[in-house]
Amino acid sequence: QSFLLLGESLVAPCPLSPRTEIFSGKAVTHEDIKYEQACVLYNLGALHSMLGAMDKRVSEECAAGAFTYLRDHFPHSYSVDMSHQILSLNINLMLGQAQECLLEKSMLDNRKSFLVARISAQVVDYYKEACRALENSETASLLGKIQKDWKKLVQMKIYYFAAVAHLHMGKQAEEQQKFGERVIYFQSALDKLNEAIKLAKGQPETVQEALRFTMDVIGGKYNSAKKDNDFIYHEAVPALDTLQSVKGAPLVKALPVNPTDPAVTGPDIFAKLVPMAAHEASSLYSEEKAKLLRDVMAKIEAKNEVLDQFMDSMQLDPETVDNLDMYNHIPPALMEKCAALSVRPDTVRNLVQSMQVLSGVFTDVEASLKEIRDLLEEDEAQERKLQELLGRVPPAPGSPPGLAEVSKECSKYLELHEKASFTNTELHRAMNLHLGNLRLLGGPLEQVRAALPTPTLSEDDKQVLQNLKRILAKVQEMRDQRMSLEQQLREMIQKDDITTSLVTTDRSEMKKLFEEQLKKYDQLKVYLEQNLAAQENVLKALTDANVKYAAVRKALAEVEHKWNTTVQTLVASYEAYEDLMKKCQEGKDFYTDLEGKAAKLLERARAACQASEAHRQQLLER
Repeated sequence: QSFLLLGESLVAPCPLSPRTEIFSGKAVTHEDIKYEQACVLYNLGALHSMLGAMDKRVSEECAAGAFTYLRDHFPHSYSVDMSHQILSLNINLMLGQAQECLLEKSMLDNRKSFLVARISAQVVDYYKEACRALENSETASLLGKIQKDWKKLVQMKIYYFAAVAHLHMGKQAEEQQKFGERVIYFQSALDKLNEAIKLAKGQPETVQEALRFTMDVIGGKYNSAKKDNDFIYHEAVPALDTLQSVKGAPLVKALPVNPTDPAVTGPDIFAKLVPMAAHEASSLYSEEKAKLLRDVMAKIEAKNEVLDQFMDSMQLDPETVDNLDMYNHIPPALMEKCAALSVRPDTVRNLVQSMQVLSGVFTDVEASLKEIRDLLEEDEAQERKLQELLGRVPPAPGSPPGLAEVSKECSKYLELHEKASFTNTELHRAMNLHLGNLRLLGGPLEQVRAALPTPTLSEDDKQVLQNLKRILAKVQEMRDQRMSLEQQLREMIQKDDITTSLVTTDRSEMKKLFEEQLKKYDQLKVYLEQNLAAQENVLKALTDANVKYAAVRKALAEVEHKWNTTVQTLVASYEAYEDLMKKCQEGKDFYTDLEGKAAKLLERARAACQASEAHRQQLLER
């Protein structure tokens, strides 16, 4: 719950009066009754936002309805505070805060990580739209200092909820046992949270506390995931931009506002200015238009739902259905490593030399320790022979001191050597693993490009791809045309005012007048019907094309996976170079020190064994 305590809710300010601009205080007058309606709607939206800020965070309804209706149904030239940018700012602020409430509820209900991530991503989308409106030069000059404060708060929320989205994407990767993806998502969440913390300076203590709590959660997740991957799973960590972006899930809705609803407007105070019959007839005609729009929209929404579900099931993105162009270029991340190695031509030679030096010191230490051990074993064998000859089991009195200490110290050095030997073997293995890749990265770019996998498609495969892309373009064309026709219908209905005709038309002729007036929509309805009817054929063609594309898709996916793995492996080899050099140096330092100690111990062992041998000779001569 503490995730979402990020500052007070932003509410739309009420105008000082229906004819006064909010921020400048300038008086604005228009000889247009619609301006009066627009001011009332603006005040209604501001009131809804204030009520929402005071309400409990349990509802997904928001105060954007009045502002949306005002933006879509009224001119934007009345005043600056009713401009498209200001209204869009208000709408997206309200939608973003409502989506926050839904996010909080989803987290408290322990919804699936991917759903929570999508909900949080939508919060980010709403606030990005609000930020774009704030960055508009007209908006900035109008709001003054408020613009900077709001922009800073909105940007902080953008980074914060982006961090929450990637935190839950990381949790989903963890559930799917994709441990490399888990690391990069948690790292991205940590980076975005740090940006939010920078922007949170001056915010209330509740905000700081929430950010600290979130940092504890994300920081702990990242450290644990990185440690597990480094020591247990060893999965390649992909670049964030190679992963599928998180698409927002808009699950909030604006509180509906209908200015013609008496429950909202109350009694019509201007009813007497229009003959009651004309007033009633106008309401009836408005209902006929609304019925026409509802019927058309029901058909459009039904078809859109089928289309969306179908496209989701297909998982076909027109922009990435074939990614053949990516194989023509070395990716920037890899090109950067090649460029870095090109100015360091001795990289591989330095690494090999370091390992050779380490191996030489290692061998010297091993030889010294072996000689010490042989001397001790030989002395022990001679001692046993003496004991058998003299018939004594315990050591003879007067034995030279020092052998026991040498033996104990030798055992300690052998134990250190054995432990270090395993590390040395692992270091050699890692070097052999990365050496070939480093040579490749330091060589000509043509060799690097040749080392990256590329798909091989037959002419039939290319034809299948082209056909699929053509049909996907048809789907998008159908969508765009449908949206355009819908917008034309809405605009036409909005502008359709027959009040003048109604005043002069007899009541008995009203029905006929309605029928004649509604005929103006017939052509648009025909176009829409044709568009909706075409959907079935388009989707059937897309299904057939997708069946043929299945084998090509699988082959492309396999090559892309190999390509990404190869790129990640080469980048990892470059990044491992400094670590290998550091460990080589540490190994050399360790074995140099151990070599010195072993040399001194060898001298002591030789001296002690000579003294022991001399002592045995004395005993035999008695």
